[in-house]
Amino acid sequence: MSAVSVPAHRWRPPPLVANPWLRYALIGGAALYLALALGSVEVNWARLSDGWARGLRFISGFLEPNFSRRWDDIIQGMIESLTMTVTSTVVGIAISVPIGIGAARNVVPRGVYFACRAIIAVSRSLQEIIVAILLVAMVGFGPFAGFLTLSFATIGFLSKLLAEDIEDIDPAPVEAIRATGAPWPSLIAFGVLPQVAPRLLGLSLYRLDINFRESAVVGIVGAGGIGATLNTAIDRYEFDSAAAILILIIAIVMASEYVSGLVRGPVK
Repeated sequence: MSAVSVPAHRWRPPPLVANPWLRYALIGGAALYLALALGSVEVNWARLSDGWARGLRFISGFLEPNFSRRWDDIIQGMIESLTMTVTSTVVGIAISVPIGIGAARNVVPRGVYFACRAIIAVSRSLQEIIVAILLVAMVGFGPFAGFLTLSFATIGFLSKLLAEDIEDIDPAPVEAIRATGAPWPSLIAFGVLPQVAPRLLGLSLYRLDINFRESAVVGIVGAGGIGATLNTAIDRYEFDSAAAILILIIAIVMASEYVSGLVRGPVK
């Protein structure tokens, strides 16, 4: 008696939307929306063609960067950017640590938790360039506006990540310290901070890198730093000077990344 052969069926994962009519309707709607969105984009082809030529001139400036034309302005802008970066990072960390602890629901009362989470939400809802524009209008042009902007941005970034790390810690040391009747500051100092200290150091150094890069961005709107010099060089089509500024920014970021790796190594 011959064996009956059963055709093999290839397994396929189930579709995300089981109803085929609904699935194809969603695909068609997405395609229609994409076509309408692309059609609403106004492209100036003449300006785009001119932009390619300017872009090539800008790229060619990297081959012959000019550090001497705006050397005094570059040095002043770099000093302002580095000053803004260091001071805003230190102040931002000093404010972020208590807010981050208060935003961890496993170590604080519910009222403190919601208040600190509200502060983090406000800080994260505003992008740095918008905050810089508002502060420039309030306190005037210069690095002080950039310092306030970067400090404000550091709070939202560092507090949120620190709070999430505290909520993920091993609860055993915390419960052991709490069982001894130790006060709340001792619980934080000996049960929480030792577990998140390496992560906090890494996040702080990472935020230092971010603040230096952002100092170049906020300077474009008048908040001090090397961004103002870069914007002036680009506006005057001095692409060789702009290339020199960007090369210095890249070099400083690479050096800070190397140093942060050396600092983080012993505490991992």
